[in-house]
Parts: sequence; structure tokens; C-alpha cells
Amino acid sequence: MIKMFVMHTCPDCEYVEKQVEGNPDFEIIDIGKHVRNLKQFLNLRDSNPSFDEAKAIGDVGIPCYVREDGSVTLYSKDVGLEPRPENLGAACSIDGSGC
Repeated sequence: MIKMFVMHTCPDCEYVEKQVEGNPDFEIIDIGKHVRNLKQFLNLRDSNPSFDEAKAIGDVGIPCYVREDGSVTLYSKDVGLEPRPENLGAACSIDGSGC
């Protein structure tokens, strides 16, 4: 099972969440739903080099995927999902440029 860290208010997360509805191969963990989920994500983000690029540009690093082997990716295509098209509107970056 692939753990998928998301946040309900993130447009990128919402886009990929719709693709996995009812799919038992994905476990959705909303980091905004409970502080326990947020702490689990922050522990991963603080210790895994997969987040280095996201942190360097000020991104949160969601959606994030943890594969069954423990490897981490921030790229939806790596787990067979389509990322949200860049020209689809809403953005969650402070400067409005992306998520």
C-alpha cells in the first residue's frame, strides 16, 4: 500500500486524491485532519532527502507518496497518477505561483 500525505485545502492534493478514491492500494493521510498526521509527515519531511528540493523553494512537499519499500517521492507520476495541470487555476504558494 502507498501512503499518500495530503491536505484537504491543497489543490494538487485534491486533484490526485480523486484519482485514488476507492483504490485499496493507497492510504490517504490528511495532515490537516489531526496533529498526529501532521507530526508523522513532519518527521518524514525533516529526515528524508526527497524533500530537499521542495524545502529549498519553500514548498511543503505534498502530495507526498511513501511506497511499500519505504522510498519517498513527491512526483505523482512515480506512483501511476497524473499531476494537476499547472494551468488549472488555484494555487497554494504564498506568491500564488504553485503549490
